[in-house]
Amino acid sequence: MIIELAVIEVGAGREDDFAAAYVKASEYLVGAEGCISATMTRGVESPSRFVGVVRWESIEAHRKNFRGTDRYTSYANLLKDYLAAPPSVEHYTVIDGVPAL
Repeated sequence: MIIELAVIEVGAGREDDFAAAYVKASEYLVGAEGCISATMTRGVESPSRFVGVVRWESIEAHRKNFRGTDRYTSYANLLKDYLAAPPSVEHYTVIDGVPAL
């Protein structure tokens, strides 16, 4: 399993609109083959900062079944106008022996 973390800075005053747009955009994400789950969190101390957490079967599933498709284009188009900067996106693996949440 691969965990994708996306740190997203949203323009000040646009946070609620971003959150509403993400609800719609997430349908493209969670419907992608190989997507196990997806959540979006909003900062308490930094309310313009959001962190998306997506669990993928593999990094290939993410790249082939989402990033390289019209699903990603539709997803990105719904969110791009709210971004203050390009998101920081990285992939992680789970450490063996650590219980999953």
